[in-house]
Amino acid sequence: MTKHLFFQHPNGLTAQEIAALTGAVVPAGAPGERRITGIAPLDRAGPFDLSFMQNVKYEAQFASTLAGICLVTKRFAAAAPANVAILVTPAPYRAFVAVAQKLYPAALRPSSLFEAGGVSASALVHPSARLESGVVIDPAAVIGPRAEIGAGTVIGPTAVIGPDVRIGRNWAIGAGTTITHALIGDRVIIHAGAQIGQDGFGFIPAAPKPEKVPQVYRVIIQDDVEIGANSTIDRGAIRDTVIGEGTKIDNLVQIAHNVQIGRNCLIAGQTGISGSTIVGDHVMMGGQVGVSDNLVIADGVMIAASSRVGYSLLKTARYGGTPAMPVRQWFREIAALRRLARRGCAPDETDGGEV
Repeated sequence: MTKHLFFQHPNGLTAQEIAALTGAVVPAGAPGERRITGIAPLDRAGPFDLSFMQNVKYEAQFASTLAGICLVTKRFAAAAPANVAILVTPAPYRAFVAVAQKLYPAALRPSSLFEAGGVSASALVHPSARLESGVVIDPAAVIGPRAEIGAGTVIGPTAVIGPDVRIGRNWAIGAGTTITHALIGDRVIIHAGAQIGQDGFGFIPAAPKPEKVPQVYRVIIQDDVEIGANSTIDRGAIRDTVIGEGTKIDNLVQIAHNVQIGRNCLIAGQTGISGSTIVGDHVMMGGQVGVSDNLVIADGVMIAASSRVGYSLLKTARYGGTPAMPVRQWFREIAALRRLARRGCAPDETDGGEV
């Protein structure tokens, strides 16, 4: 069970080749021709694996690792076991990722689950749909009227592309994904089960029943976006829902109608962003963040996991808590509550010392 079963075993790289790729330094006397063919953490690495070390918490694992090559900071270089060839770099993990990308390029983008080329005989492609060359469509996928799909796109089994949807080049669309009312750029990855372009949650409370608000705008997804499995992005009601270039969205994220998200944002799983909120560029949200509607989140804001945002965050800073507040204030309030709790839990002499 230790072999890579799902990705082709790579030819590997030598220490010198890794140094050339990452800018790491090969110390004098190190075996520059040593070759690795895989990657692994310190405690599971073997003689043909690359690992990395940059945190004092893993000193014990580093001392006993069997890795063939290890990327390390200068601080830990002298502590490397004699059997390990080290490469010194100020950013070991970043270098480790660069090597992993080189070794396993197929892991960077989903491929056909049917391992086929062209359009499957069981796929349903409307005669008016336009497909550029090199499009791969797996079994049971459905492509609607007038849809346009760019070259190099892979569409997984049972995926549905609705009428008039336009999809750029070099896409990957996972199994069971549904895309309607959307315009999407190049090099986008959408993982299995994502739902894009459906109605937003728009209702007016009224008697005898809520009245539905028509959702008549689109979803626009710019280049180099990645959307995780089972995430949902609602189309706009009064303006487009927009996902900016380079933004990465985790699994199980809900993005409501009219939301606009800027460029190069990172949004972790189970986050929900309510309708008509505007999120700036380079924003980071941890898992389970909740953002209320009609807010503005400034460029570069970082929001800690499980925080609740109920007002606009107009200053670039780190926030956390419920309601979200600047991180230092949040930490002070937590510390104050702990002090109060300790005082309140002191044994009471009147009840025999029981708390």
